[in-house]
Amino acid sequence: MNIVQPLAFFALAAACELAGCFAFWAWLRLGHSPFLAVPGMLCLVVFAWALTRIDTPFAGRAYAVYGGIYIAGAVLWLRLVEGVTPDRWDLVGALLCFAGALLILLGPR
Repeated sequence: MNIVQPLAFFALAAACELAGCFAFWAWLRLGHSPFLAVPGMLCLVVFAWALTRIDTPFAGRAYAVYGGIYIAGAVLWLRLVEGVTPDRWDLVGALLCFAGALLILLGPR
């Protein structure tokens, strides 16, 4: 199985969901411009589209794999966007989730 394409779509989905939700966080929690909601909504549309590009017959399985990748992406977001160094528990937890996502994605069926 070629895992590059699905992982790329999962990564795109995670980045777009994180960016879209963070736009609302920045507006509603950090007091930034409400106009951030517009690109935030566009990011959320791309997030939903990217998940439909995953070649699996079951949405639930795609969402389960995505969950692990999203968690790993959120820890990366914490570092790259929010400038907070993840602690060892963040990193171990994200690694476990990512490993679980790969197990679901690559498990023999």
